[in-house]
Amino acid sequence: MRIVLAALAYFGIVFGVGFLLGPVRVFWLEPRLGATSATLVEAPFLLAAMVAAARWLPRRFALGSSTRALLGMGLGALALVAIADVTVGPWLRGTAAGEQLAQLRTPAGSIYLVLLLLFAAMPWLVRR
Repeated sequence: MRIVLAALAYFGIVFGVGFLLGPVRVFWLEPRLGATSATLVEAPFLLAAMVAAARWLPRRFALGSSTRALLGMGLGALALVAIADVTVGPWLRGTAAGEQLAQLRTPAGSIYLVLLLLFAAMPWLVRR
């Protein structure tokens, strides 16, 4: 249960930061810099949120440093991001699931995929 709660908190913190940064990226940075550069500007802030949350939450939820617990936290949070992308994404952006998948094949989408992989692994990475 602690892993599930840690995953929920990790998702909430990092998704919340992304939710706050998203409008800045979409409405201010993308028109000026393009999607790829705007995503690259946003990425360090998301990484900082991931690192901070991944360091703090395992201690907060007493997960220890086992690979199973830390990857469980990261993969659980990744599953929640996938659910949020499929449900909240179309509502906010007005895009269909197929359009979202097509976006992942762009350079900005590739950056997002790398960030997702780092998001899933970060609890384990910061403990090593």
